[in-house]
This record gives sequence, C-alpha cells and structure tokens, in this order.
Amino acid sequence: MANKSAHKAKMRDTIVREASFALRSKGLNGVSVAELMQRAGLTHGGFYAYYKNRDELVAEAIAEMFSGTGRMLDASLAGSPPKEGLAALLDFYLSEANVRNIEKGCAIPALSSEASRMPLAARRTFEEGVQMFQTRLAAALKDAGCAEEESLARSVLAEMVGALTLARTMQDQTAAVAFVDSARADLKKRLGLT
Repeated sequence: MANKSAHKAKMRDTIVREASFALRSKGLNGVSVAELMQRAGLTHGGFYAYYKNRDELVAEAIAEMFSGTGRMLDASLAGSPPKEGLAALLDFYLSEANVRNIEKGCAIPALSSEASRMPLAARRTFEEGVQMFQTRLAAALKDAGCAEEESLARSVLAEMVGALTLARTMQDQTAAVAFVDSARADLKKRLGLT
C-alpha cells in the first residue's frame, strides 16, 4: 500500500510540474486536461484519480510556479552581500535566457494578464505568490540600505515584470535582449548597484 501511495504522490508531482510548464507557455485556457495528462504520460481518464477538477490542478500548479520563484530568489539573494544579491537577481531575471525560457520562468509575466479571470483558489495563490516576491524584494532592498523599501519593491517588481513581459512579445530577439539589457542597467543605476 505504501508503494501505491508513493507512486500516486510521484505521479501527482509530475502532473503539477507539467501543468506549471504548460500553463506558463500556453496560458490558462491554452491547454486542456487531456494535453496535461498526455504530457505527464497518463491518460485523460486518470485525471480524476488525482484531482477533483481542473481548477484544483491550476491552483496547485501556480503554487508550484511560485515555489520555483522562491528558489530563484534564494539562489540570487541568499549568501551574498545585499547589493550583490540584488544585482544577481536583476542579472538573472532580466536576461536573454529568461526571455526565452517562458516554460520554466516566473509565473508573474507568464500569467498576470490572465490572473483576474482565474478560478478563485488559483487567483488567491497567484496573489500570494506576487506578495511573496514583493516582500522578499523589499527585505533585500532594505538590507541594501534603500529607503521606502516597500514602495520601491512594488516599483522594481513592476519594472522587472513589465520589461520581461514586453521583451517576450518581440519577434526580433536582438531587440528583445536589448530591451531587457537596458531595463536591467537602468534598474541597477537607480538602485545604486553599479
């Protein structure tokens, strides 16, 4: 019985991971339950052995996305002097690799235009994830000696997300990279990180 429970938990993790990739790249309504299950190597009919409905999976997938965002923030900010950590965060977030890596990137630029139409549980999870990012960013800004860190964190987060979102809309990859490079340089200058 323990093996069966472990297998079910492993498959549920696989479904959530694949759903988080698919939702970021195709959007909330761009992927069906059948496609998600196929990506996880399972049949559509097996979905209800893991979830009550699609909304439950979407909420869990969004939570998984923000778990990844938390790990990214840890990798950038933890263990470095505050200004170096902020610079590392901007270098990662506003990079060519992140412009191209929609499927595994931050949920905010991938799904923010759809957040107001998400099912309630997913929307709540999304809002909590945005708040977590903003809170972590405010703490890093405070540690770096920035004043009015909460207001500044809102502004910096909006600029980071906006720059990444706009860069991803550009068909000319050279222009997209130049766009995030410029935004990154401007933010570093404004925050005294250069």
